[in-house]
Amino acid sequence: MTIHELRISGEGESPEGRAVREEAARSLGIDTIEQVETAKVIRFEGLTDEEAAALAEALSDAVTEHVSIGDRRDETDGRIVEVAMNPGAMNPEVASILKAARDLGMRPVAADSSTEYRFGGPVAAGEIETVVSRHLVNETVQRANPPRPDTLVIEGETGPVRSVPVREKSPEELERLSGDMKLQLDRNEMVIIRDYFAREGREPTDCELEIIAGRESEHCGHKTFKAKLIVEDAETGERREAAPLMDRIRRTSERYYGDRVVSAFVDNAGVYALDGEWAVLGKVETHNSPSAIEPYGGAATGSGGVFRDIIGTGQGAEVISSTNMNCFQPVDTPPEDVPDGVKPPAYIARGVHRGVRDYGNRMGVPTNNISELYHPDFVKPSVIVGAYGLIPIERAEKGEPRAGDRIVAVGGRTGRDGLHGATMSSADMTEQTATVDSQAVQIGNPIEEKRFADAILEARDEGLVRAITDCGAAGFSSAVGEMAEDTGARVHLERAPLKYEGLSPWEIFLSESQERMVLAVAPEHLERFQEICAKYRTEATDLGEFDGSGRLHVTHGETMVADLDYDFLNHGFGQRTLTARIERSAVAERRPDAPESESEWGQTLLQVLGHPNVCSKEPIARQYDQGVQGRTIVATHGGRSQEGPNDAAVMRPFPDRPYGIVQAHGMNPILNRLDPYEGAKWAVAEAMANYVAAGGDPDDCALIDNFVSPTPDPESLGSLHRQVEGLTDALDALGRPAISGKDSLSSTYRGTLRGEETVIKIPPVLCMSVFGKIPEIGSAMSADLKMTDSELYLIGERSGGLGGSAYYDVRHGQSGAVPKIDLDQLPETLRSVHQAIRGGWVISCHDVSKGGLAAAVSEMAFGGDCGVELELDADRGTLAEELFDETAGRFVVELPGWAVPDDVLDGVGPWRRIGRSRPERTVAVHDRRGRVFSAATNDLKAAWQEPLEAF
Repeated sequence: MTIHELRISGEGESPEGRAVREEAARSLGIDTIEQVETAKVIRFEGLTDEEAAALAEALSDAVTEHVSIGDRRDETDGRIVEVAMNPGAMNPEVASILKAARDLGMRPVAADSSTEYRFGGPVAAGEIETVVSRHLVNETVQRANPPRPDTLVIEGETGPVRSVPVREKSPEELERLSGDMKLQLDRNEMVIIRDYFAREGREPTDCELEIIAGRESEHCGHKTFKAKLIVEDAETGERREAAPLMDRIRRTSERYYGDRVVSAFVDNAGVYALDGEWAVLGKVETHNSPSAIEPYGGAATGSGGVFRDIIGTGQGAEVISSTNMNCFQPVDTPPEDVPDGVKPPAYIARGVHRGVRDYGNRMGVPTNNISELYHPDFVKPSVIVGAYGLIPIERAEKGEPRAGDRIVAVGGRTGRDGLHGATMSSADMTEQTATVDSQAVQIGNPIEEKRFADAILEARDEGLVRAITDCGAAGFSSAVGEMAEDTGARVHLERAPLKYEGLSPWEIFLSESQERMVLAVAPEHLERFQEICAKYRTEATDLGEFDGSGRLHVTHGETMVADLDYDFLNHGFGQRTLTARIERSAVAERRPDAPESESEWGQTLLQVLGHPNVCSKEPIARQYDQGVQGRTIVATHGGRSQEGPNDAAVMRPFPDRPYGIVQAHGMNPILNRLDPYEGAKWAVAEAMANYVAAGGDPDDCALIDNFVSPTPDPESLGSLHRQVEGLTDALDALGRPAISGKDSLSSTYRGTLRGEETVIKIPPVLCMSVFGKIPEIGSAMSADLKMTDSELYLIGERSGGLGGSAYYDVRHGQSGAVPKIDLDQLPETLRSVHQAIRGGWVISCHDVSKGGLAAAVSEMAFGGDCGVELELDADRGTLAEELFDETAGRFVVELPGWAVPDDVLDGVGPWRRIGRSRPERTVAVHDRRGRVFSAATNDLKAAWQEPLEAF
């Protein structure tokens, strides 16, 4: 058939082209590009000339764009580069383009789209190649200057179902087979599989091995968190048994569920009651491995996946908010300090931001709570995405399929994207990861997800959804397999809608193609359910039935693909026993001299504010639509110039109800490396302090834990053990539960750096999220100073040391003495600050966190566009500790000058006056001897904003 080629372009340099030019100059030092013009290239197969002309008119803007049909790039002109998706990779644009054609009554058989870049100026061919390879093309999913296609249709025949011999293999041979098939199963697990099929009297199919590997992957099976532990103290030699990590978190939390917890640790998200009618849902996920390979697609599908966790809870829920917390190598890391096979950290960071931005913005979900931390050892990034939602309590209980219910797949079609995603995410990262595991990367389509999200809500309200879950890791295998655990299922894979032909049955069943849900629908409701899906233009396909057999039976036509016993799938592998070795960090103490002169003090504050873990994240936050849905009351930034940072997001879920929802988080991987126990307590304290500073009630909330760790050798497992001890002790002290969580335990890099073999472990991450109620939305609090000549008070005391602080980093100090959270004092401080805020006298509140007190009051001044005068009861020997200690769980509150602090802060302890706001735009600090230094807020804010302005 004829292929029509459309080119749509504007006049001169496009915004996308300008971004390419600026990025080339900024990160590659290529400043010879004068302009970059871009054009969208769209190809259709199966249209008449008249239809192609009509479609070109529909897809272009006649006022601002030029469109041509049939023009082709000059393939001899090296200044013109076309960037296209690889064949079979998901291209979300194509679905929208085909929909536009079909809405016009056309029936193209296939379509494709790409982007053409034309470089202008005295730029050399080699420089263009560098820009293309470093910033325009990720070879995992894209290619440059593809050959002219003879057809756009991807054709192929269904691959065979292979029998894989295992029954006669030795343990060593089984281990090699696991590696060859990318199963990521160890020798003992492969022996268990061999023995099972020996009892079955047959060899396994390729699909059966893939199903088992997906279920038993670290990503899906949480084998480490469920394992029995033998804890060994490296210092004393003492050995003792410990309960599994997951059991400890759950058992501690269960003591504090109370009446509010509707669902915890049993569904895709935790559910927490707001009132007698509605509940809020929370889930936080990680998407580290795919984001390391292809950051845009990895982060986008991370957001899409966690949204589906909300949609797939109970009988279906509405997504109302998105969060994003990341850890990267510093974006200015020199190329020689980036290990082989690892993408540049600036490329990863920008790709992650774009992925989160495009998915949330296009689906209409506000991303309104973010943070970003940097450390040279985050060779593999930690990309943490979260979502919150609303559900009627009567629809919030996890559904269970019944025998005879139909297995219905809803949403996108199935392709090869995401194969081995579950097993790849459970493995170390190496320099070959990006090429060997390229199929493990998915590309998302938020428009498709929005369509089925709306359809599911309507079906839920009509009572048509018996049970629901999303197709995440391991695809249909995981979704259908888990839903059918108590009933059994019969799946007909030939019915599954495909993106293209040629997939083998195991690929169909294990594919992680995005935007797919699986539902249990009673037979009598199937027709009505499909009518609703058709209304929203999303496919709903009957794949089979939950059959009551107790087995997972999968066929493709007449061919048996898998026939597995659920007793084996659920219990066949037993529980592992692992050794956790506690090794205390031996950090040589290097206490830096305190600044001496006024200029040195001012320069130190500039450096602390410019530290990447303290600096403004506004350039990132501004990429995200925080106002969509009209529910966000307190966003990431506010104040007079909308530049001051806030501690948490506050949302009003319903316009006719007085309460709001607060969502916050806390994490500090550097402390976890130095002292895992204290670092975990710190993460909980920061999350709760951020929550309370925005107006949240500390006795009306729930938490979510996310662990991101190096691959669990005994040392890393010892760190996890201590982190869980810190977490559970903090939960006990607060009397609050964790109701959802996730672990990602594969963040070790093994490869080469500067020609030498190296192993790099990330600083272990514990990201604690907290969400709950603010009783009255009118008491929502922001961090910007509200008036001048108001009084500032510090609530809480510092404890511990400056180890891991930004101050020690910029002053080249080091210490293993980290801040220590007083768990006896923390709950009372949180409650009393909340009561002070509800009393109405507190007009701004900000928690003390990274950068310490000096950073906190500076940020408050930035938001208020005013100055601050601090009067500290300290001498020069302790002033640095007073200003830059990062003990979490402390607050700076602003009271109007006429307020009586003894009345307002009665019962709040310990507290003390530290200064006042001033109209002069300076941050001035006095100690017992007088003025120490004064710095202009404009200079401080410039240093605070500069590091990430490029984003």
